[in-house]
Amino acid sequence: MKFGIHNPSFVFGPDPVEAFEGLKAKAQWAETHGFTWFSVMDHLIQIPPVGQANEPFIEGWTALSALAAVTSRIRLATLATSVAYRNPALLAKIASNVDLISRGRLTLGIGAGWFETEYRQYGFEFPERPAVRIRQLEEAVRLILAMWSEKRTTFRGKYFHVEDAILEPKPRSRPPVMIAGGGEQLTLRVVARLADACNVFGDPDEVGRKFAILRSHCETEQRNYETIEKTNIIALLLARDEAALTAKRARLAVLEPFRGFAGSVAAVTDLIGRYGDAGVQTFICSAFKNDKETLELLADDVIPHFA
Repeated sequence: MKFGIHNPSFVFGPDPVEAFEGLKAKAQWAETHGFTWFSVMDHLIQIPPVGQANEPFIEGWTALSALAAVTSRIRLATLATSVAYRNPALLAKIASNVDLISRGRLTLGIGAGWFETEYRQYGFEFPERPAVRIRQLEEAVRLILAMWSEKRTTFRGKYFHVEDAILEPKPRSRPPVMIAGGGEQLTLRVVARLADACNVFGDPDEVGRKFAILRSHCETEQRNYETIEKTNIIALLLARDEAALTAKRARLAVLEPFRGFAGSVAAVTDLIGRYGDAGVQTFICSAFKNDKETLELLADDVIPHFA
């Protein structure tokens, strides 16, 4: 199993001007401590329940382009870009450039979008029906893949179109596309059709059930299920033992119920083993409130069990 770090918060101290310095240090630390993946959220304001809407928040693709220049090995990704926030032809160009800056280390994580408050604040149209947003997602991915591979692209879809469009330079190597979301009838079918990787949520039993549904869609679409990288993401709060965890909960003012997993090193090692049994190939950790000890325990005491 491989391990990744997801960055859900840009609060690294009292001064928001230092937000990127905190992010850079976190990504560079991950690169040297056994992690193969580092992702950022692609939102414009903080989402509940991660933090307060008025927290400092760096736009995802700006962050990735800067991280691409100050890291050298770790894979970089958005988890996940909303299909609505950029014209997909422009997104194809942005992602191609980040892939070049990173020398081929980009994964395009993309999803159908869901945070209506954010859409309204920034003036994006929010289709009420999830099926519409998922159809937009599929069409956008098809357009992006065409832009990355064709000398000139003409694409006329229901939602997006380009005419004889040039994208140069092309990506260094065609970036993998990760589709985030676990919708069983629509999203996972799009994964089977187009994605190189998926990201699903839930406990190990739920994740295993969704992977079984994905396998079924792959059979229908005549796609090799094994060619899709299976990942999941979970918020973690770790301590060496239960007594230390109780003290940490109080210190960090953790609200109950905690939406993620809070536990000891032994407990999280068991949990990750169950995710592996369910089929997860890359386990992505989102550390609560950028808790450094959580990441250190994961690197020093948990990852070696899965080497």
